[in-house]
Amino acid sequence: MTSLFDPLTAGALHLANRIAMAPLTRNRAPGAVPNALMAEYYTQRASAGLIVTEATAISPQGQGYADVPGLYSTEQLDGWRRVTDSVHKAGGRIVVQLWHVGRISHVDLQPDHGAPVAPSAIKAKAQTVLIRNGQAQRVDTSEPRALDAAELPGIVRDYQRAARNAIACGFDGVEIHGANGYLLDQFLKTGANQRDDDYGGSVKNRARLMLEVVRAIADEIGGDRTAIRLSPVTPANDIVDEHPQQTFDYLLHQLAPLGLAYIHIIVGATGGPREVEGRPFDYEALRQIYRKGGGTGAWMVNNGFREKADAEDALAKGADIVAFGRPYIANPDLVARMRQDAPLNKLDRDTLYGGGAKGYTDYPTLSEA
Repeated sequence: MTSLFDPLTAGALHLANRIAMAPLTRNRAPGAVPNALMAEYYTQRASAGLIVTEATAISPQGQGYADVPGLYSTEQLDGWRRVTDSVHKAGGRIVVQLWHVGRISHVDLQPDHGAPVAPSAIKAKAQTVLIRNGQAQRVDTSEPRALDAAELPGIVRDYQRAARNAIACGFDGVEIHGANGYLLDQFLKTGANQRDDDYGGSVKNRARLMLEVVRAIADEIGGDRTAIRLSPVTPANDIVDEHPQQTFDYLLHQLAPLGLAYIHIIVGATGGPREVEGRPFDYEALRQIYRKGGGTGAWMVNNGFREKADAEDALAKGADIVAFGRPYIANPDLVARMRQDAPLNKLDRDTLYGGGAKGYTDYPTLSEA
């Protein structure tokens, strides 16, 4: 039986184990620049088979939350280089998650206080985070404007440039954020996309932008260093699709020939139940469509995994990698704790977003405890 502690090769990524650190927004990059505290945070968790960084904006327009990092300025690249160098010295593997939030933003976070962009001018019933008086505050997202088709090639180039920047500053690869109701997911799903051009209507058209982005990045850095995160049925950020099985079956069939490093699937509602009421979905059928189409990338599953037995059951059912989210916040040595069946540190929810070292880099390892 496959163990969490068995090594794995996923494209160009050679992983020491099958435990991944899931992307976790922490709002600790003032000015959108990665800093020394972030380097310490990720290095503490370098024993993970793979670290997927917090979602990282590909452009100023792609920003949607206060104090989250970017990957488009020289200062940001220098900051990420310090992170990747430190993680690699500790023996870790790290990829960056590329992010454009689309309509999940606020005018205060957009260039020149402009409206956020979206496939259609439909406001999300969702909130984002601003930092006011040093405190993280949730606020309603702003009314978006619909992107003109002529703007879309520029967004594809922004993704491609961010991927090139990622490799230049030492990342082992990139994960495209195509989930959780952000821009690519907005184009894919019917609830946010009411376009009547080549990027709306049919599933082929709605998947077009996502596939253009994946192919452009694979052409730039190689499919074996490219991955994508998907969430077929999550309601996160007010997103919904009328026929998710049909939509994602088509998408995975198109992704299969691209030689990607891995596919990252959020099972169920992000941060919630794996079975979403009224939104049934056959994840095993999706995996089989990908495999039958020639897809060789590792299959990563994510959502609510906290126990070793639960994760190893997922491996037994066909997953190759299991991503852990909040357990990694409080347990920098999660791999060692799972090897030893040791208890986990308790999570301090009050320090999840914003702030400094408290609740970020001060959780003790087993040896320190």
